[in-house]
Amino acid sequence: MPLVEHLRELRNRLAKGIVAILVATVIAAFFYGEIINFITKPVLQSVGCEALFTDLAKQGKGGTCARIVMLDLLGPFTLALKVSLVAGVILASPVWLYQLWGFLAPGLHRHEKKYSLAFVGAGFPLFIIGGYFAYMVMPTTAKVLLEFTPIGVDNLLPLDKLLDLVTRMVVVFGLSFELPLALVMLNFGGVLSAERMRGWWRGMVMGITVFSAIATPSTDPLTMVSLAAPIVLLYFGAVLIATMNDARRQRRQGKELPDDVASELDLTPESVGEAEPVSSGRRLPEQLSTDGDGGEPQRRHGYDDFT
Repeated sequence: MPLVEHLRELRNRLAKGIVAILVATVIAAFFYGEIINFITKPVLQSVGCEALFTDLAKQGKGGTCARIVMLDLLGPFTLALKVSLVAGVILASPVWLYQLWGFLAPGLHRHEKKYSLAFVGAGFPLFIIGGYFAYMVMPTTAKVLLEFTPIGVDNLLPLDKLLDLVTRMVVVFGLSFELPLALVMLNFGGVLSAERMRGWWRGMVMGITVFSAIATPSTDPLTMVSLAAPIVLLYFGAVLIATMNDARRQRRQGKELPDDVASELDLTPESVGEAEPVSSGRRLPEQLSTDGDGGEPQRRHGYDDFT
């Protein structure tokens, strides 16, 4: 298509995606309370004053609690718009992702389409699983962080900052689960080999463990292992896939030599078959003469032929 047609198609697909996001945002606005409760409930159950006082009263101990508050007049309205918009983008993701794919797919080759769909199909569930882990460890993280508060002092948690913290943790955990997929993509692109990935396994396991310890600041090793173990398993799964891909690539290159390797020359002479008689070419007039008997012209041999 010409450039104008591409721009027109881009405009139409953007319009469809924006309309889908707006509709989903309006729908999410009606469930704003449920969305906020879903996000804050684990934290309140862990460090909320009512829940914490009830739990500590049974144990006969004292402790620090936290209250979720709003600090300004326009805060609730602004937060409602923000939460509804984010929820609308997430709910409408199948529509605008389909529009994005519909615009890019005609410019891709068949194998590029296959790889793109495979990576997207694997990346989205991995991100969801990482976000779920962040949601599960958030109560423990909040409890450990609030233990640094002096005894008898209550904490006021602004709701907007709490939502930003939860969002960052979900994004970080989701992207951490995308690490094996990124390694596989680099391997399929020929940038990273499986042998090098196998050589990195000690450093990768240590790095994943340190990341899990920082992301889950809990004294409970079970929480840290619950995050580190899935990422380590995904890493070794990526190494296995890369090994299989390198083996397939080597088998294919066994039939086709690389560009920097010279092919072997076969110097064995081939049979040319029986020699065919060669007819004499045309002779010049001065090379012909007739005999005295008027017979056929005879060719003269000697130096006179060339003078």
